[in-house]
Amino acid sequence: VKSEGPKLVPFFKATCVYFVLWLPTSSPSWFSALIKCLPIFCLWVFLLAHGINFLVSHRSASRILAGLIFSAVGDAFLIWQEQGYFIHGLLMFAITHILYSSAFGMKPLDLKAGLLMGVVSSCCYAFLYSYLSGPFTYLVAVYIALIGFMGWRAVAGVQLCNDLWTWTKLSACVGAMLFMVSDLTIALDEFCFPVPYSRFIIMATYYAAQMLIALSAVETRDEEDFRKRS
Repeated sequence: VKSEGPKLVPFFKATCVYFVLWLPTSSPSWFSALIKCLPIFCLWVFLLAHGINFLVSHRSASRILAGLIFSAVGDAFLIWQEQGYFIHGLLMFAITHILYSSAFGMKPLDLKAGLLMGVVSSCCYAFLYSYLSGPFTYLVAVYIALIGFMGWRAVAGVQLCNDLWTWTKLSACVGAMLFMVSDLTIALDEFCFPVPYSRFIIMATYYAAQMLIALSAVETRDEEDFRKRS
């Protein structure tokens, strides 16, 4: 963690800039889109700083980088969500969750974690269902399924009871959970009722989630050794 911390300084500075400027969402602009996406750009740099060879040899890292790229595009679309680009942003983040799921992999399977995540996702959709209409009835269902699947793969990687975990796996798990909190807050605020301090909750959990998922791409022990133990 000490070796990776300095590389994240630009990310923390960019995040502070976003919260200090706190540009109004009522007047979207390319400048506000840049300020919102800047912390994600810094996470691109964080991963690229480990070298192209690292990204090429670690498919999970390259997929997380791709997910961050789609996230930034999604962030830009959501700046203009009142102008009809909410679905575009939803699509970009759906692709992000697919890429993250692929990065986390399917081993270990951990069906219990999958069942738990399936129940949580189903409960969330059941609550939202009565507030949804038109294409959102189906789009939100698909999106919840994708982020729930991503959460399952992140949680499954943390085998605390069997001592088969690394801090990168734990980072992915916490990051995925924070991403789900962020998106659930968006859904509640967008479709159900105004959530107090929604923007702060959404962005704080979102930036923290992306940082932790980016950190999870950094290997701290031999991957083959981890696979043998699992």
